[in-house]
Order: sequence, then structure tokens, then C-alpha cells
Amino acid sequence: MLSKRIIPCLDVKDGRTVKGVNFVNLSDAGDPVELAWQYGQQGADELVFLDITATHERRKTMIEMVKSVARQLNIPFTIGGGITSVADAEALLNAGADKISINSAAVNNPLLIEELANAFGVQFVVVAVDTKFVDDKNLVHLNGGRKITALETTSWIKEAESRGAGEILLTSMDHDGTKNGFDCGLLATVCNSVNIPVIASGGAGSKQHFVDVFQQTGVDAALAASVFHFGEIAIPDLKQELKKNSIPVRL
Repeated sequence: MLSKRIIPCLDVKDGRTVKGVNFVNLSDAGDPVELAWQYGQQGADELVFLDITATHERRKTMIEMVKSVARQLNIPFTIGGGITSVADAEALLNAGADKISINSAAVNNPLLIEELANAFGVQFVVVAVDTKFVDDKNLVHLNGGRKITALETTSWIKEAESRGAGEILLTSMDHDGTKNGFDCGLLATVCNSVNIPVIASGGAGSKQHFVDVFQQTGVDAALAASVFHFGEIAIPDLKQELKKNSIPVRL
């Protein structure tokens, strides 16, 4: 069985790592370059770097910071924020990214998924989906959660897979930052609907929450931010706990 992956996420705004609750009330969580180095040392399997206001502010991800982070790492590195073209993605690849993550741009132009998959391979394309439960259904949200769409979450994820997404990063806005656990019901539904890896995001507050998401859903990876940034959960301790629960991890 493939090892399950533990992925810290650096949400970056104005050159600093930030963290909020339900996508609002952001607080400073440190220097992203320094945090990236620490996570590489601690045994993180991958790192995700999201420039969370790039789309909203209509600008591109900060290339120089990406280069600085990439120099610190010997683990796969995914970058998202403001990517709207093959040229944007290529610039990030050249700056040191292993994969790119697209969210709003994919919904606004689904052909972009196909273009990126054709240019770089499906393994390079992560489609991030921010979802919130509204009027009895899970709906996709854009622009860092600021804009609601009529897209039903599972339907959109299936379309993204059909267009060439190699992986899905699914964030529950209802669970994000609450530390009450992942949205295992939604994640299980999505995992049963697609054949590509799914990364769980939103809600991690304890080591048991990671055990739960791996035992109760088919996710390939679990992502978290504040519990790692503020030292509430150490990645080596988390991996030992997962191993104790017979969940395969790379130590």
C-alpha cells in the first residue's frame, strides 16, 4: 500500500505565512522560507505554498519567494495562486515548483486544466477546490472563498479529473481553522467518485483527526497549517501515531 502523505500548507499574504478561521481573521504565522526549511527537516512528505490573495488582487505569485523556498527543500513543492496560463505555470516550474495548484482559474476556464496537463503531464496539475455547505449542498467557492458558484463540488471534481487533473486538494471552508476534524463524509464521497489522489484539507486539530481521515476515507494525503505552524502537532510525533494505527507512512 502506498504511504499516506502529511503536507504542511503555507498560506502566504504580503510575504508572510498567515492562518485564519473559515478563511477570515488572518493572523501571522511566520516567515515562509524559514517554515519551509523546518518542515523539510521534520519529515514532511510535501509542501504546499498558496499565495492566497493573488487571484483576488489580480496579480501573479511571487516568483522570488518561490525560488527562495525551493532552495530550502528536498521534498515535492506545490505552488498555487494567480496561475491563469501555461506561461505562468512554466515560470513557477523554472523557479523550483514540482507541481502547480489552480483553483479559480480552472473554474473560470476549465480548458486550462487540459492545457496544463498536455504541456507538463497530469502529475504536475493539482486542482484545488474550496467548498462550503450552502442550501443543503456543497458548492464550490472562488477567489479565496469570497465568491460562491453554482457548481456542485463532487460534479466539478469529476469534471476536473476528466480534463486532466492529476490530484485534488479539497478544502472544507466549514471546517477550515476550526480544529474540529476533517469533513470525512464529504471526503469519502469524493474519494469514491474519482480515481486520482485526493488531499484532505480543513479542520485538523489533533493527531486523532489525521487517524480518522485516513481510516474513514480514501484520501491519499492530509494537509494542515496552523497546528504545524504553531507547534501544536510535531510531524514526527504525528507519523508515529499514524504508524501505531497501522496507517502506512514514510518515517
